[in-house]
Amino acid sequence: MKQLLLIFVLLSFYTTKVYSQQTQNDTLLQNKTIEEKKIELSVMPYLSYNSNLKVMVGAIPMMMYKVNEQDSISPKSLSGASVVYTTNGSYFVALFNKFYFKEDNWRATLFAINGNHNSQFFMGDIDLPGFYDYQTKVTYVSAGLQRKISNTIFGGLGYTYAMYKTSYEDNVQPKSVTKTNAIEFSFLNDTRNDIYYPTKGNKTKIRWVTFPKWFGNDASANKILTEYNTYFSSRKDKDVIAARFFGQFGLGNIAFEQQVTVGGKDIRGYSEGKYRGDGLMALQGEYRYNFGEKMGIVGFAGISTIYGSTNESFDWGIYPAIGAGYRYRAFKTVKFNIGLDAAVGKDDWSINFRIGEAF
Repeated sequence: MKQLLLIFVLLSFYTTKVYSQQTQNDTLLQNKTIEEKKIELSVMPYLSYNSNLKVMVGAIPMMMYKVNEQDSISPKSLSGASVVYTTNGSYFVALFNKFYFKEDNWRATLFAINGNHNSQFFMGDIDLPGFYDYQTKVTYVSAGLQRKISNTIFGGLGYTYAMYKTSYEDNVQPKSVTKTNAIEFSFLNDTRNDIYYPTKGNKTKIRWVTFPKWFGNDASANKILTEYNTYFSSRKDKDVIAARFFGQFGLGNIAFEQQVTVGGKDIRGYSEGKYRGDGLMALQGEYRYNFGEKMGIVGFAGISTIYGSTNESFDWGIYPAIGAGYRYRAFKTVKFNIGLDAAVGKDDWSINFRIGEAF
C-alpha cells in the first residue's frame, strides 16, 4: 500500500503542475492559428505498480490530428508510442494508431509491440502446486481496416502476426516457440456520440479471430470476442455512467500464450496471473465524475468467470472486483484521458495505468 500511495502522490503532483502551466497559457493557446494546431502533441509519464511486474516506469508520447484537414466529420486520428520498463526485468516498446478518414466511412488500426514479459502462472495439478515464473519474448503486429456499411454499422478485416518464445521455471513445462498468423473478421455497431469520451449511446462489437493451419499455424484454433458498452450522461451531462459486457471464447487448440487471464481492463483488480483459461466472461459498471476541465475520478465494480483452465477448480468460479481511479485530460481540443486505477479482487489487487478510458 505504501507503493500505491507514493504513485498517487507523484501522479497528482505532476498533473497539478501541468494543469497550472496550461491554465496560465490558455490565452496564448487560444490565439494560435489553425495551422499551428494541425497536430496536437502530448507526452505523458507512465508510472504503475503491481505484485507481479513490480514498479513500472516509462513514457507515452501521443499526437492527435486530422488525416484530411478538410474532413469535418471524421474524428481526429490518434498515434502514439509507449516505452515501459519494470523492476522485475520486463520491458515493452509499443506503437499504437487509430485512423479515421473519408468522412468516417473508413477506420483503421495499427498496433505493434516488442518486449520481454517476465510473469507467473499458477499450477495446481502437480506435486508442488503454486506459482511458477515464466518468461516470454514477444513480437506482435496487428493491422485492421473497417468500412461503414450503414449509418452506424461497420464491417472489417484484420491480420495479426505473433511470435512467442517462452521458458518456464524449473522446467514445469517445456520451452516453446509459438508463431501464429490470425485472420480477423469484425462487426461493429457504434451509436456513441463521441469516440474517445462518449456520454451516450452504445457500442456493440463482435470479432472472429481464426488461426487456420493453411495460414502457417501449427494447430487450428479460433477465438470469438464480443463486447457491449453502453453510456448514460449524469449530473446535467457533466458525468457519465458506463457499463460493459465482454466475452472471449476460445475454440480448438488454444496455446498457452493465447489464453486469457483474469485482469486488465475487463476485470481490474487482478495482477498475479493466477486465473487463466481458454475463455472469459466479464461484466462491469463505472461512474465517471468530472471536476474542473481536465480532471476526474471514477468508481467501478465488476464480476467475471473463466473456463478451460488447466486448474479445473478455477473453471466457472466467480471473480469479483471493485476499485477507483484518477483521470487527467491529455489533449486540449479533444477529451481524451489518461489515468491510474486501483482495484481489489479475490485474493489479489492491481494498479492499472490507463491510456483512454477502460471502455
